[in-house]
Amino acid sequence: MRGPEHPAREEEKIMAAAIKAIPEGYHTATPYLVIKDAAKALEFYKEAFGATEFVRLNTPDGKVMHAEIKVGDSPIMLCDESPEWNALSPLTIGGTAVSIVLYVEDVDAVVGRAAAAGATVVMPVADQFWGDRMGTVVDPFGHKWSVATHVEDVAPEEITKRAKALCAPK
Repeated sequence: MRGPEHPAREEEKIMAAAIKAIPEGYHTATPYLVIKDAAKALEFYKEAFGATEFVRLNTPDGKVMHAEIKVGDSPIMLCDESPEWNALSPLTIGGTAVSIVLYVEDVDAVVGRAAAAGATVVMPVADQFWGDRMGTVVDPFGHKWSVATHVEDVAPEEITKRAKALCAPK
């Protein structure tokens, strides 16, 4: 015969049941950027993309150990480069193979703001065959951002047709 649960254990069970596996305000996937001069990058992201900073933990020497921003409703985590932890920035490794896609209300304004804040436009804003108006910038810290406004709902068959027309030999 079992006796009643210990009150402390019962409270732990109740608290554990209330904890969400995916914390409130987060999505299943969250980008984590490694940056040379993360403090400067935080200011850039606020200016260029309207980011809101909501967490910043600094090391004793003032580097950013961990920070979190939101662009729209999407969280992005970042930290300063730390070679001893094998956390290397795109500037150290010579570029990035990853692009973060931002959907915004006005792609032209956001890409313009990012360029004015110091980003390099690598793909000017233009209407794309899949239904987005998109441009791509590389921020001063080496991260690539494809910024888009969805302007047309395009059926998959039409996307395929447009892609074939675009890639057809001239």
